[in-house]
Amino acid sequence: VQLVESVGGLVQAGGSLRLSCAASGFSFDDYAMGWFRQAPGKEREGISCISSRDGDTYYADSVKGRFTMSSDNAKNTVYLQMNRLKPEDTAVYYCAVDITGWCFPLIPKRYDDWGQGTQVTVSS
Repeated sequence: VQLVESVGGLVQAGGSLRLSCAASGFSFDDYAMGWFRQAPGKEREGISCISSRDGDTYYADSVKGRFTMSSDNAKNTVYLQMNRLKPEDTAVYYCAVDITGWCFPLIPKRYDDWGQGTQVTVSS
């Protein structure tokens, strides 16, 4: 299993950014995918996921209404569209895979493989 995230970046508050995570070594049809983030000095936080079992998408309250997760199974790639970014969204963002196919509860210890992480910085 290999997960490769796109490069993040620096964006002003209120702006948008899209992250991608390209997967290899498994099929999206079988596994669930999640997005997490970790800010300095804080624990890793689950922010969104898609279950392959029922297709449901989950969002943490902190990003609901601003972030959208989607998947392109033909490309084995998931995306995280981040709109109306806030300085508190600054973190290293990770994608991860859950081999059970169920993405919830969205906690790090349930996830089996991780991308390398990509820095997103939102300036005020």
